[in-house]
Amino acid sequence: MPSEQITTELVLLPEDAALRAIVEGVEAETGERFFASLVRHLALALRCQHAFVSELSQDRLRFRTRAVWGRGRFLDNFEIPVTGTPCEAVLNGHISHHRERLQQMFPQDTGLATWSAESYCGVPLLDSSNRVVGHLAIFDDKPMLDGPRGVAIMRIFAARARAEIERLRAEAAVREDEERLAGILGSAMDAIVTFDASGTIELFNGAAEKVFRCRAREAIGLPLDKFLTGRFRKAVDESIGATDSKQAGAYVWAQGGLSANRADGEEFAVEATLSRAQVRGRTLYTLILRDIEERRRAEQELRQLSLQNEYLREEIKAEHNFDKFVGRSRALAKVLDEVRLVADTDSSVLILGETGVGKELVARAIHSNSRRKQRPLIKVNCAALPTGLIESELFGHEKGAFTGASERRIGRFELANGGTIFLDEIGDVPPEVQVKLLRVLQEREFERLGGHATIRVDVRVITATNRDLSKAIEQGAFRSDLYYRLSVFPLRVTPLRERPEDIPLLVHYFVGRYATRIGRKISHVPDETMERLISYAWPGNVRELENVIERAVILSPGSDLEISGEALATAAKTVNKSANDRCEEHQSDRQHHAARDTASQPVDGSSLTLKEMERRHITELLKRTGWKIDGPGGAARLLELNPSTLRSRIKKLGIRRGEQDFP
Repeated sequence: MPSEQITTELVLLPEDAALRAIVEGVEAETGERFFASLVRHLALALRCQHAFVSELSQDRLRFRTRAVWGRGRFLDNFEIPVTGTPCEAVLNGHISHHRERLQQMFPQDTGLATWSAESYCGVPLLDSSNRVVGHLAIFDDKPMLDGPRGVAIMRIFAARARAEIERLRAEAAVREDEERLAGILGSAMDAIVTFDASGTIELFNGAAEKVFRCRAREAIGLPLDKFLTGRFRKAVDESIGATDSKQAGAYVWAQGGLSANRADGEEFAVEATLSRAQVRGRTLYTLILRDIEERRRAEQELRQLSLQNEYLREEIKAEHNFDKFVGRSRALAKVLDEVRLVADTDSSVLILGETGVGKELVARAIHSNSRRKQRPLIKVNCAALPTGLIESELFGHEKGAFTGASERRIGRFELANGGTIFLDEIGDVPPEVQVKLLRVLQEREFERLGGHATIRVDVRVITATNRDLSKAIEQGAFRSDLYYRLSVFPLRVTPLRERPEDIPLLVHYFVGRYATRIGRKISHVPDETMERLISYAWPGNVRELENVIERAVILSPGSDLEISGEALATAAKTVNKSANDRCEEHQSDRQHHAARDTASQPVDGSSLTLKEMERRHITELLKRTGWKIDGPGGAARLLELNPSTLRSRIKKLGIRRGEQDFP
C-alpha cells in the first residue's frame, strides 16, 4: 500500500461522476493495490475525511483493515475488537448510517476521538452464502446528511471488495496447499522427478538432489536424459507407453537391472516407478526412484554388524565358559548327560545345588542346546529383588499401578517370550507372587500389575535354588503345587568337594584365564599347593575356588602359583549360609577331617574349626557395623548375604549381642 502523502483537492461530484471516478480508479487494480485505490477514490467521491475496507477474523470477534484513507493520505492498517464500535451492527449484516453525534453514541470506541469522527456510514461485505466477510466504511468530521446516495455507491463497491477478498483467500489456500505438497515431496526418502512430455524436468525434490548430487535449481529445465543411462532411457520410454495406454502407473524395469547417472558422471544401481497425471491440460510424468546401491551398502553394514555381534557372543562364551564345563568327574558327566536329555524338551527344570556350584552355567547350557537358543535367555535373581518389586519385575506394570509407576514397564516374562526365563533363588519368591507364577506355568498367561488385559506368552521356565524346598513346603513358605510344576525335571549339581578330581583342571583353567588378564607368567602349580587345594572343603564351591586363584595369581611374584594355608582360612571366613549348611549336612567324615585340618592353621595363637571361624568372623562384622544387619553398611551387605539368611545363621551359631569372648 502506498505510504506517501497524497494531496488531492476535494471536489463536489454528482452521483454519476462519483461512480465513474471510483470505477476508473479501481478497475485495473488487484490485491492490496485494489483496496488502497478503492478507499482513496471512495473518500474523494463521497467528500468524507476517512474510508477503509476490512476483513472479519475467523472467530468473528475482531476485524482488521486491508486499506485506510484519512485526511488526504494512506494510514497504517489496524485490528480492533468488533464490540462497542459503530461497525458492530454492520459486521452483523446490517447497513448502518449515523448522521451525527457519533462519539456520544459510541463512548467505548476511543479511536473515534482520534479521527474527530462526527458521522459514519458502513455496509457489509457478503459472500455467496450471505455470510459477512468484512465491511466498507466511511467517517467524517461533520454531519453526514446525504445517507442514501453514499449507501448506494458503497453497496456497489462492497460486492467488488468481497470478491477480491475471496480471491485473495483462495490464492492463499492454494499457496498453502502447494507449500504443504512441497514439504511432503521434500521430506520423501525416495527421489521424485517430474518431467513433461518433452522430457524436461519440472520438479526435483530434496532426495533427488542427494541421489543425483545436483541442486534442484540446476536440474529443473534440464532434459531427463542427462541422468539416464541408455538402458534406463529405453525402459522409461516403454513405461511411458504403458502408462499412456492404461492411464495408470508402471514399474520401470530392464533385464539385468537399471542404473542411472549422477551429475558427476558416476553410475549407480536403481529401481523406479513411473506415474502419469494431467495438470492444467498438460501431461506430466513422475519418476520415483530409489538408490539401491545405498540399500546394498546398508545391508552389507548390517551383515558386518551381525558378524561382529556373533564374534562378541563367542568372546562372551569364552570369557564366561557358558558352553563348556571344566572337569572329568563322573558326577559332572552325569549332570551333562541330564542337560543333554532335557535341553531339547520344553519341560520345566529345577536346578538344585549349593551356592557357587554353577547353577546358572547349567541353565545357560540347557538353553543353548534347546530349540529356543535363537531367542533370549532372561535371568532374574529373585533374592536380589525387594519383595514389593518382584511381581512388577516378573510381570511388568501399567502406568499409575503404584506410587512411582510413571510409565508402563514390560516384565521379564514378556521379554522372554519365545525363549527361556531363568529364575535364580526361586525359594525367595513371596507367596503372593507364587500364585501368579503357578498361573503362568499352567495357563501361559498373566496380567501386568495394575492392568486388565491378559497377556499370553510361550516361555520355558528354568529355576534354581540352594534351599531345601521340601522343608519350605512343610513350613508353609512355598506352595507344593508350584514346586511340582517347577520340578518336572530336577537336576542336582554336585558340590566341588564331592568331585575333587575336577579341582586340578579348574585350577589350571583359572590360572590361565587370570594370568593372561592380569599379565602374569605363571606356568607351574607346585604339588604341595595343588594338594592343599584338593584337600580343602571348598564350602563356596567353584566360585570360591575362582576367587582364591585370582587372588593368588595377583600375589604370586614368579612363575609358580603360591597359595598359603592362611589364604584358604581367610577365604573360609566369608562363606555364605547355604554353603556352610550344605557343608555340615552332607560332608563325609573324610571331608570334615580335611576341612578341619585346613582351617586349623594358627590364627591369633588359637586353633579354630571352620564353624568357630565363621562364628568369630560374623561377630566381628556385627560389632564393626554396630550390630546393624540390613541396609547400606549392614553386616548382610558386607557378607553378600540375604538379611534373613544372616539372621538365621546368627541364631544357629548362638551369637548374642554384647558377648566379648569366643569359645
